[in-house]
This record gives sequence, C-alpha cells and structure tokens, in this order.
Amino acid sequence: MSADLIDAKIAGLGDWRGGMLAKLRALIHAADPEVEETVKWQKPSNPAGVPVWEHAGILCTGETYKDKVKLTFAKGAALADPKKLFNSSLDGNTRRAIDLFEGDVVDEAAFKALVRAAVEANLEKPARAKKA
Repeated sequence: MSADLIDAKIAGLGDWRGGMLAKLRALIHAADPEVEETVKWQKPSNPAGVPVWEHAGILCTGETYKDKVKLTFAKGAALADPKKLFNSSLDGNTRRAIDLFEGDVVDEAAFKALVRAAVEANLEKPARAKKA
C-alpha cells in the first residue's frame, strides 16, 4: 500500500523531481534490499504524505519542494560522509539532509554507502518500540 502511494506521488510530480525521487528510491532499495517503505505525515495540504524508508527505525525521508528533492537522514549527524553528500541541515545535532536540484547528478556509490551506514547505525541502536 505504501509503495503504491509512493508510486502515485512520483507519477503526480510530473517533472524532474519525480525522476529524481524514483532514482533515489531505487538506490535505497539497491543499498538495502530489506528496506521498508512507509508514508507519513499525510494531511489535507499534502495528501500523498512523505515517503519514508525504514530499517530498524527511520533511515531517511524523501520530501519534494518546488525547486528540490530533499532526502533527510534521521541519524545523519552520526554518519560518516566522506564524499560530502550532506549539504543541508548541517547545524542540527541529529539529522542531515541532501538537497538535490534540477540537473544535479547523484554519486550513486557514495549515496548507497550512506544508506548502508544509516542501516548500520539503526541496527546498532534501534528505534524504541511504540507503546500500544
């Protein structure tokens, strides 16, 4: 169901952002075949919600804006980023983000390494279980 919502969001963008989000989604799945897709934060102004990729907790979210696609890594501040992919939300203590603009090229190997590092960080200290 969540995958269908993400498919619809990508198709509904109808421009370069849809292609970029689809590419990033494919790279996330290539880096972590066990990743789970969810959609969170649905509201009337954003009925499609925000795609979220999880493995033992949130790895990253995929937000779209008029001029960019933003991938926010939940534990980004704790991840090694030797290729300097993170270019947004650099002042926070926890999250880090990658803002991608039209025409940007993704360093696929570095991105997949970052996803794998996020998985490892989550497995080392998984998110707390939600109370019923």
